[in-house]
Amino acid sequence: MALHDEQGVATTTFADIAERAGVGPATVLRHFPNLGSLVMACGQHVAEEMRPLTPADSTRVFAGQATTAARLERLVSEIDAFYERGSFRLIAAGNDRDRVPELDEFLKMVDAGLEGLIREAIVDDAPGDPLMSVLMALCNVTVWQRLNRANLTALERQAILMDLLTCAMASVRSRKPPMP
Repeated sequence: MALHDEQGVATTTFADIAERAGVGPATVLRHFPNLGSLVMACGQHVAEEMRPLTPADSTRVFAGQATTAARLERLVSEIDAFYERGSFRLIAAGNDRDRVPELDEFLKMVDAGLEGLIREAIVDDAPGDPLMSVLMALCNVTVWQRLNRANLTALERQAILMDLLTCAMASVRSRKPPMP
């Protein structure tokens, strides 16, 4: 995992892993016959550390949150905490997702969890595809990373993202459908 963090998943070789572990490459290959099996094993540890959001978390996340505004606030807080735990690895996985199918599957699972929580947060608004696409874009880890690089506190980041989501919802709702 440390080598994947340092070099990226796709560029870390079995020889690199063997050298770091102080064993021969054949030993590594005996435990992990291919890159996919290695990524899956590392991925279990990464998932334990990152604790990705899942749609099943919505009951816990939104317990006692009666309004859309309160649910959005909780959503933003949860997203911020998740990205604090794992933004580095999410971005690294995104860089290699086209070369490592297991990373692509992991990121699809992360996106599905995020989408499920967003849908639950704005359940009163019956979100359509355009709104969900916009909200997913704003809740992306790269947006969070840019806000984080602006040296904002967690509360400032969360307030800005909350404002962005609220404005985006109002903007998408106010648009008229295109004429046929």
